[in-house]
Amino acid sequence: METKKPKNIFKYGAISSEFIGNSIYKHQTKTSIGAHNIFLGQVRADDIDRKIVAAIEYTAYEDMANQKFHEIREAAFEKFDLTCMHIYHSLGTVKAGEICLFVFVSSPRRKVVFEALEYIVEAIKADVPVFGKEIFEDETHQWKKNT
Repeated sequence: METKKPKNIFKYGAISSEFIGNSIYKHQTKTSIGAHNIFLGQVRADDIDRKIVAAIEYTAYEDMANQKFHEIREAAFEKFDLTCMHIYHSLGTVKAGEICLFVFVSSPRRKVVFEALEYIVEAIKADVPVFGKEIFEDETHQWKKNT
């Protein structure tokens, strides 16, 4: 059995709507697909102790994170009848309102994509060593606490 090498899922800066749209567009030729589902993680302008988040600066242990993303990907393909899966996460600074996580799954059937997407996003939040530093409008910062 061939061992797949982990892909680099990181993109520097925000994930653009053009990139997302193009990813979707490329799948219209795959006529065995009956359903797609997409998760877009967006940076929120949270109010924390009367300070507003202006951006998040993402860092990661890239090799370890890519390995974890790979493990999540392989587990999802084993657990669900998926045709395709794409995961992209930002590194560097992403402003409030911009996209920092893009997960795209495809399957012959719609129910599968809903279940698979929830499984994948929850696993990413729980297991992948990606860290965010919240940068406030006053230029102070703190490490983000995942909730």
